[in-house]
Amino acid sequence: SRPREGQAPQGGKTLKLTRVFIRTLRHFWPRLNSRLDVLPDTRFEPMVIYHRRFLFWWGVLLFCFKLGSRRQLDFELRDLETWVRDNVNRLSSCAQETLPVNKTLSHFLGHVGSAAVAEVRTECIRRLIRNKVLEAARLRGCFVLAVDGTGLLHFNRPHCSHCLVHRNGSAVYYLHPVLEAKLVDPRGLALSMASEFIENPLPHHSLLPHDPATLTEYERVKQDCELKAFDRLASSLKAAFPQTRFCISGDSLYACGRVLTVCEHNHWSYVLTFKPGRTPNLWADFQGLLRLLPGNHLQRCLPNGIRQCFRWVNDLDYEDDAGRHHRVHALLCEEHQDQRIQTFAWITDFVLTASNVLAVADQGGRVRSKIENQGFNLQKNSGLNLEHAYSTDWDVMKAFYYLLQIAHLFLQMFEMGSLLQHLACEYSSTPRRLFGSLKNLAQRLREGFRYFLLPEEIFDPAASPRAQIRLCDSS
Repeated sequence: SRPREGQAPQGGKTLKLTRVFIRTLRHFWPRLNSRLDVLPDTRFEPMVIYHRRFLFWWGVLLFCFKLGSRRQLDFELRDLETWVRDNVNRLSSCAQETLPVNKTLSHFLGHVGSAAVAEVRTECIRRLIRNKVLEAARLRGCFVLAVDGTGLLHFNRPHCSHCLVHRNGSAVYYLHPVLEAKLVDPRGLALSMASEFIENPLPHHSLLPHDPATLTEYERVKQDCELKAFDRLASSLKAAFPQTRFCISGDSLYACGRVLTVCEHNHWSYVLTFKPGRTPNLWADFQGLLRLLPGNHLQRCLPNGIRQCFRWVNDLDYEDDAGRHHRVHALLCEEHQDQRIQTFAWITDFVLTASNVLAVADQGGRVRSKIENQGFNLQKNSGLNLEHAYSTDWDVMKAFYYLLQIAHLFLQMFEMGSLLQHLACEYSSTPRRLFGSLKNLAQRLREGFRYFLLPEEIFDPAASPRAQIRLCDSS
């Protein structure tokens, strides 16, 4: 027989935590189920058993519960002696009588297509922006988007016609990287705004040249890369958010005329890492003018004893390789601690003054690390299992990738939301001390769906008590 309420370990905390999770989803996205009704679904209608809403949530819960692989759906959730089916039915407003096998989810995503899943992610972010949930993340009126690439999958043999080819000595690797634009802020947010897969559009046979010299030429000239993918990502981002003001934050790879031109064309701001090896002439001009402008100087002492020294130069002229002219401003930060000096520098389109250099450095420059730490690192190592191949079909893999980004969005709003902070305060603790880790939170959510029949009213936005959920610092 099914377990009753209270039979799960530490049932009180688990049930309360699960209620907080559902209330957070319904608060921020009350009409998400209506949006899922219009997902394109090319399955043969007379043979369809599971509703598209149910299967979409089934895929999102795969990542929210951090199961690690598609097969774990069968072992962890597909059990009619628990309350999983009833709770997912209430979450998706369905009335399924059975639970699907993991291949059913993959089959469904193949018929929906990755582009439709990506659009759901875009609309989830768009709703947060329209409801002004993320206003505190703005820098001088702009949302800061950290842009960076990361490895998604790699193989020792050709996987598909889109693989990138990398040669290391006698070994040849076939890669699937992805370029991400994530909305970041110092509190710890890293919300996926847009993704562009770095992939080759060439026929499969062209990935295997017999002459090693041909492979080298192929790698050097014809393969896709981050900068090429950035052009496509910028185009899709502008189409999805045509009037939203963005500030692009990137490493020194993006401090070039190609990216500056895109930002200027789209009326976006930028704060990009500035290194002498990337633009040597511009760096030389910057260093020379610093000595002539001693008044452009500001110091700050941090609580941990680090002393920061900021210096800046406005109105630097930069001509890129294509002969395009740009006017940029440069900021230098030297950190002094224990006889050690660490230097950071950025170029930006913000005119720098003593009143804004701290914000530009902290919210535009240093915040870029959030895409690695709170973004890729958590998605790879906290149980979301980003580098796992959830399917052998490339478009279905992309769909799973977007589901992961949606689940990570939901989890961040849940983990940083004030409802979870209030729950921890009931036990005179913090969420991290109360539950131990983010992975433990996911485990408790899984237990909540398994061992408790969650009340219907917490799934209904109209029946839930009206409350404002604020975002708190993740630390």
